[in-house]
Amino acid sequence: MSVRFGVALAAVLGVTALAAGPALAGQTFDAVKAKGFVQCAVNTGLAGFSFADSQGKWTGLDVDLCKAIAAAMFGDAEKVKFTPTTAQQRFVALQSGEVDVITRNATQTLLRDTSLGFNIAGVNFYDGQGFIVPAKANIKSAKELNGATICVQPGTTTELNLADYFRANKMTFKPVLIEKLDELLQAYAAGRCDAYTTDASGLAAVRAGQLAGKGEHVILPERISKEPLGPIVRHGDDQWFDLVKWTLMGMIEAEEMGITSKNVDEKLKSEDPAVKRFLGVTPGFGKAVGVDEKWMYNVIKQVGNYGESYDRHVGPATPLKLDRGQNALWTNGGLMYAIPFR
Repeated sequence: MSVRFGVALAAVLGVTALAAGPALAGQTFDAVKAKGFVQCAVNTGLAGFSFADSQGKWTGLDVDLCKAIAAAMFGDAEKVKFTPTTAQQRFVALQSGEVDVITRNATQTLLRDTSLGFNIAGVNFYDGQGFIVPAKANIKSAKELNGATICVQPGTTTELNLADYFRANKMTFKPVLIEKLDELLQAYAAGRCDAYTTDASGLAAVRAGQLAGKGEHVILPERISKEPLGPIVRHGDDQWFDLVKWTLMGMIEAEEMGITSKNVDEKLKSEDPAVKRFLGVTPGFGKAVGVDEKWMYNVIKQVGNYGESYDRHVGPATPLKLDRGQNALWTNGGLMYAIPFR
């Protein structure tokens, strides 16, 4: 039997044909390891996702993901640096090597995955584009926006979806294109635009943050697109891609397994073989991605599982008040589903 046939047969039977090591490290993995921190592209300021306070401390769902990658890589979630980027700057920053990974609300698309030379490393938030309008306008549906002036950030899928939606519904609109979010929201709040459009999570964030105290605002019910948001890395370094991808998968898997930052030490004593492999008590997973065997223990202990991060930054008890919805685990009717840790 040929080696090729043997490997194929083993794959069909679901057994390991060859003991493979981690993918060969490339430029990014080695560079991150050498400099001792992870450089992440984040939003310039989006409540719940990536936001810096007056002391410069960053918090949010996307910030947690960056910290989780650092915890996996170095065993220390604080070995991170953040580069705030606009929608137009984020991809240039990654292509140029200014950042190691985009952990910023960035929609995953075919062209971004291919033509821009990136790899998409999973989804950490399922979203959809919507519209926000002043309550006093008494607008109940996006179908009532024919002829409206609409604020939108340029260089985004949001801008493209907006044009498609109005064209498909035989409506017209006038765009107001402003790159910086604060300036765009100022224009909307000042009445230069009839509506502002972005991902629904972003609408909830600005309503709770930058627009707070500037009148009442209503998020219209329509969702005009699919917006799977998640981390993005450059082509050319499979081991770095693997680490980023499986760190996110691990946060989701931990929630499903009931492993939290509060009980992870107790879980180290578990006799469940799946838990023992996941937390590195039984070695193998860490070596496969080129890091310490306790990598996922460090992630969960220092950052938490996906549900903990969600509830802390964007959940029902936060100013954003976002129900889990599509971002619930698949076992609870959502789309969050970790690839098996085997």
